[in-house]
Amino acid sequence: MLTWLLLLPLPLPVLAGLDQTYGVRPDLLPKYVPLKSNTWRCLDGSKEIAWNAVNNDFCDCPDGSDEPGTSACANGVFYCHNTGHIGASIPSSRVNDGLCEPECCDGSDERPGVCRNTCKEIGDAFRKKREEELRIQRTGSKIRSTYIAFAQKEKKRLEKELDALSDQLEDQEKEVERLRGKWLARIHAYPMTTFLKDIAQRAESLTAAAIQLRKQSPLYENLMKHFYALKSLQREYKKLQTREKALGDILDTLRITYNPNYQDMAVLEAVRGWEQLAQLPHINDVGKGDGEVTSDEQSSETEEATEEEEVLEEGMWSSMDLELNLDPLLATDYESLLLAHDEHMDSSAETSALFNIAHYIPDAFISQFEDLKETFVSWLQKFGIIPAQSRPASDSSRAHQALTAAENELKKIQNQHDTGEDEYTKLTEKNYFGTRGEWKKLDGTCLETTSGEYIYEVCLFKEAKQKPVNGGATYSLGKFSSWNPNAQPGEPAYYQKQMYKHGARCWNGPERNVVLVLSCGTENKISSVVELEKCEYQITGTSPALCLPVEGDDKKGPSPRQEL
Repeated sequence: MLTWLLLLPLPLPVLAGLDQTYGVRPDLLPKYVPLKSNTWRCLDGSKEIAWNAVNNDFCDCPDGSDEPGTSACANGVFYCHNTGHIGASIPSSRVNDGLCEPECCDGSDERPGVCRNTCKEIGDAFRKKREEELRIQRTGSKIRSTYIAFAQKEKKRLEKELDALSDQLEDQEKEVERLRGKWLARIHAYPMTTFLKDIAQRAESLTAAAIQLRKQSPLYENLMKHFYALKSLQREYKKLQTREKALGDILDTLRITYNPNYQDMAVLEAVRGWEQLAQLPHINDVGKGDGEVTSDEQSSETEEATEEEEVLEEGMWSSMDLELNLDPLLATDYESLLLAHDEHMDSSAETSALFNIAHYIPDAFISQFEDLKETFVSWLQKFGIIPAQSRPASDSSRAHQALTAAENELKKIQNQHDTGEDEYTKLTEKNYFGTRGEWKKLDGTCLETTSGEYIYEVCLFKEAKQKPVNGGATYSLGKFSSWNPNAQPGEPAYYQKQMYKHGARCWNGPERNVVLVLSCGTENKISSVVELEKCEYQITGTSPALCLPVEGDDKKGPSPRQEL
């Protein structure tokens, strides 16, 4: 019987005593004061009513602003203070309806005694959850700052590499032009029909048997031994690179997550040893106040992390040379090299001191020297001082080989330069590796999880795959296409989704596609896999790259707290 009585409309004496500011949001309280005429103007300015008509359970204002504490206005808004938790707003139509609204944990939306005040319990649970979220965000932000430092170092490396390649490109273009002019001069000095005939005769004379015989020479066999030795060293070098990266990732995780207050000397020595070897700042000095590293800190860390350049002996290769030039070296055409060697050994006329002078002349004067040399030799031949040589076709062939080799080298340098520019653009623009390049560190990082009968793998910025647990065919779920198409580059939401498209086609169905949904976390990992529609997958995961610094941590004084 009591319950039904509580649901009855409030009696007039009770309504008359209702505070006019009851149910008003804190930021609107200054507007709920009477005018000098003891009247009050609706918030939309449409009407002026008596001050005692506010919260009198009768709707006077078109915008419902005169009844914040009752349900008289269908478009009104009621505010619960929820002391001990976070304030919330609900529609006024839900006030005094006999139902305890979850948004109003203090029960203020109903008459006294109807709803229990649960704000303390809910507030405690909320704060505990929020503190855990902040702890994850702060830890993830520290890891993200190391990603940014890596991107800055990578940016400086690419800038240095591009400068070197630009210089090489300019020099090689000049060399190609010089050799092209030399080859054209040789062709114009010799009838084309005779030139082609001599080339054809030379090609016919080099039968497969002759080439095979030359391959049996100690020089060629030794070259092959060097080739396979280099190939083997390259394979082992790549293995060591993979192991070094895996070991570095393990030590990076230990460095970021270990407790410096836990006096385990083995762990402390391992962390300090890794920081010294990798030339990293001490983790407790990165991003003071649990915030992100400042630009000054980044630049100083990058300078400290820059390794001193090793002084190499003449002819030795740097690490950049090995990275860029080893594959082209291993792709050398050794048969052509063998033939060129034979031709070189047969050219007795060019072994004299006169022809070797070219080795000591600056590149800028090579062309003039070659013209002068040919003129001088032709005079000597004309007066019978030296025997006439009938090798113009051979000379033109050598000139063409030199031009072709120079053009191939130019293409190789141009490709390297284009690749470097592409990587640099991705690092400096927001639409690929993030606002500060924080995703560069994760380029190609593969994440896996098992769901049901399949292993799902996503290699970031590369490809997503589905692999059967018990063996069988692996299917592509799509290749990286873009970030979130519904957000703009630079917005946090833009980096919370990755789209992988055009995977293997399903049986009697569409191509497989994946939406990778990411959130802040201390690990790069996949949490769940759901097939929303046929061949349309949603994979969720976490990454420190999404952990922005906690607002207020980089400022002096206590951190701002939410209203309780």
